[in-house]
Amino acid sequence: MTQETVKCLIIGSGPAGYTAAIYAARAGLAPVLYTGNQPGGQLTITSEVENYPGYAQGIKGPEMMIDFQTQAERFGTQVRFGYATSVDFSVNPRRIIIDESHEVLAHTVIICTGASAKWLGLPSEQRLNSHGVSACAVCDGFFYRGMDVAVVGGGDTAAEEASYLAKLCNKVYLLVRKGEMRASKIMQERVKSLPNLEILWHTETEEILGAHEVEAVRVRNTQTGERRELPIKGFFVAIGHQPNTDIFHNWLDLDTVGYIRTVPGTTRTNVPGVFAAGDAQDSVYRQAVTAAGTGCMAALDAERYLAAHGLH
Repeated sequence: MTQETVKCLIIGSGPAGYTAAIYAARAGLAPVLYTGNQPGGQLTITSEVENYPGYAQGIKGPEMMIDFQTQAERFGTQVRFGYATSVDFSVNPRRIIIDESHEVLAHTVIICTGASAKWLGLPSEQRLNSHGVSACAVCDGFFYRGMDVAVVGGGDTAAEEASYLAKLCNKVYLLVRKGEMRASKIMQERVKSLPNLEILWHTETEEILGAHEVEAVRVRNTQTGERRELPIKGFFVAIGHQPNTDIFHNWLDLDTVGYIRTVPGTTRTNVPGVFAAGDAQDSVYRQAVTAAGTGCMAALDAERYLAAHGLH
């Protein structure tokens, strides 16, 4: 197994990872960034990004991540394709294994592994992803102004997404699999009060219809077996996100879902020299711009840590 020692290792390559890399490189930390198995993160499956400052005409998600990577490399970041398969935070420098074949000893580690949206598992869902299927109403709701859409889910996330879309869209169908919602009482009251939102109880999604973009969704009532097709243009999956933090389970303080806990107002974890940014530690906002902000914070926290320990 090959081995190297670095000042700053960044795990993950979304907005958080690349922003951390830009700041770390400009601070002279010679960062090494491993992209993970989805270089660019969730934005690579986002067609249009119109809410990130600086892109006045909007930009496609993959192109935006290429811009971020190019800027990080311009200042000297080593961007490498690779996946962190295990870590050992009991030693210092911290030990990270990449692709089970390369050992990195890092004086600071910035974790930007993100989170993945949970999907229903329908082939049509993946086929029409970014063509009417989305997992983020705040990101994509604008494209469906005045149209009919559907949201699937029964928790707070689904209620929030549906409420947001109801302000933009002509009609919102909220597809709830059971006869009740898991959402908080206040969120349930909010969605039930919206005049252009219809809750379909005991409803299961069978298929999303459309050749090249979403045209309708076929649903089935689990009590009666009745099937119907709802003509829609947007289908929003809001059944939750899963942070990509499994390899840190034995080392870092995680919440019940798996998000990394950080010291409020910082990106510090419970392990000195290990920082977390982006969706791996943010269960609330999950936006590119907030991820980039915490990436900046993590790089500054890492720089201060190295300086305090005479390593920079």
